[in-house]
Formats: sequence, C-alpha cells, structure tokens
Amino acid sequence: MAAVLLLSAGAQGQVRQIIKILGVGAAVKQFAPEINRAFNGLTGHKDTNARYSKVVPIISIGINTRDAIGAAQVMGTKTQVDKVQAVASPEAEFLGEVRIRALIPVDSVNITNPKEIQGVPGVGVSGIVDLKL
Repeated sequence: MAAVLLLSAGAQGQVRQIIKILGVGAAVKQFAPEINRAFNGLTGHKDTNARYSKVVPIISIGINTRDAIGAAQVMGTKTQVDKVQAVASPEAEFLGEVRIRALIPVDSVNITNPKEIQGVPGVGVSGIVDLKL
C-alpha cells in the first residue's frame, strides 16, 4: 500500500507562516495530529493502547546550542507515549571526524544538559519529519 503525504496549498502556507513567526516548535505543536495521521497512513499503522504514536518536536542539544530543529514520531504504549513532550537530540564529534547524534524521547522540552537526559522507557522514534523551509 502506498501512501502520499500531501498538504493542501493553504495548509502548506500556514506551516511556513507559523514557522517564520513562532518557530519550528510552534508549527510542530499546531500540526502534530495531522503529521501523525500522515505517518500512520504511510506505514499502515493504527493506534492501539499497546502501540500508540504521536509527533513531537526534536530539540537539538550541542555545544552552546539548544534549538527546535524538526519533528519526530514516537511510538510505544499509550501510557508511556503520553509522557513524551519532545525528542532530545544531543550531538557530539567522534574521533574528530564523525558527527554522532542520538534521538531520545523525553518528558520535557526544557533540556539543557545532554548528560542529564533521561529517556521515557519503552518509547522509541519511529519517524522523522524533514521541514523544507
């Protein structure tokens, strides 16, 4: 089954305008249910209490940076997914030439120290949203 993610021309304009005015985090919050439905249509997933999904912002955490950089779909039990507020994305360099990045579902959007990140147990990232600005 093939699914196509399409937003009407009006919705596309809305997304761009919200991103320009309020930022990625606000756009993700505004359109998360629609993005989640598109993901689920793409993968043929139907939410149940045992396998539930939602879309949250990705918060990038690096040296002297903290920004909402996109969105991710997370999946797990409904009880655990309901706790997730964002996906933390700490970054580091490995051996000076390789950049590594983790994606960790977390229960707060106030993430400042990568070493103190505590993931929500039983929840993983099932999809990534690439925003074309």
